[in-house]
Amino acid sequence: MGKTGKTKITGIGSALVDLLINENDAFLESVGKEKGGMTLLEDGAEIERILEKSGRKAEIVPGGAACNTIVGVGMLGGEAGFIGMRGEDGYGVSYEDELSKCNVACRFFLSKEPTGKVLSVITPDAQRSMFTFLGASTGLAPESITPDMFEDTAIAVVEGYLLFNRDLMKAVLRAAKTAGTRIALDLASFEVVEASRDILDDLIKEYVDILIANEDEAEAYTGLKEEDRALEKMAENVEYAVLKIGKRGSMIAHKGTVTRVDPVIAEDAVDTTGAGDLWAAGFLYGLANGFSIEKSGRIGSACGAEVVRVVGAQIPDEGWSRIRKIVA
Repeated sequence: MGKTGKTKITGIGSALVDLLINENDAFLESVGKEKGGMTLLEDGAEIERILEKSGRKAEIVPGGAACNTIVGVGMLGGEAGFIGMRGEDGYGVSYEDELSKCNVACRFFLSKEPTGKVLSVITPDAQRSMFTFLGASTGLAPESITPDMFEDTAIAVVEGYLLFNRDLMKAVLRAAKTAGTRIALDLASFEVVEASRDILDDLIKEYVDILIANEDEAEAYTGLKEEDRALEKMAENVEYAVLKIGKRGSMIAHKGTVTRVDPVIAEDAVDTTGAGDLWAAGFLYGLANGFSIEKSGRIGSACGAEVVRVVGAQIPDEGWSRIRKIVA
């Protein structure tokens, strides 16, 4: 993939501030939340009500699926860009500043609406359950997305959450495809897949080159529980199909061949927030720079292992040092 001369990876998605709290399973039940996945909220005040019920102080960090991936690319030393919409509030300014510090070239549209937020409730088993208020991020207009935004891009990373705004998703896919950019779609959550069943097959067949899913998302998309069959189904209309299988590693299908990548085990895992996003960062960075599928997968596994060792999706400097040794 790196042979095109382009190595830049551009993400487009929701600019969302992550609010992180640790809670138990009983708390999730008390707020009516099934463990795992994402619940979309119409009102940002609902997040405040859940935080008040918890009584815990939230840790605040930049987030959003595509953003997490792009920050990972930038921290790996790759050429990285992000397109999104933020509020003109303090959260939004801080968000953009943090991305710039991570070597990400930002292209933000501004909104009078508050910057979007995601409350991640982290249970003792390190699983995270998300409540999402999209806020300003929903204001990104389809007509504002043009092919020139992707002209210098090798891979466009599109988060599955954009499927909640179908016109915007279609505009993004058309613009990236017109620019001749490979498109990577991360299915994001099984709720996204279930809500988009009626259009997902056609969009993937027409636009997507790299399809990424975890076990729940793959089952929701293919209707198949057995991993080999689910991956085979995912690979029917794309160049690369990726199935992330947690602590057992990953499976990558390309041109009829399946590459199995062993996991990097983090014995001290505390939070799975961003694990899939950072796995994608390592894998796509590898592909964009012409590495083998196996090496790209190893970099992805290393990124995923480092991020679960901390709360949130921000890998500390010592983690990036360990990852860069694998890249080298």
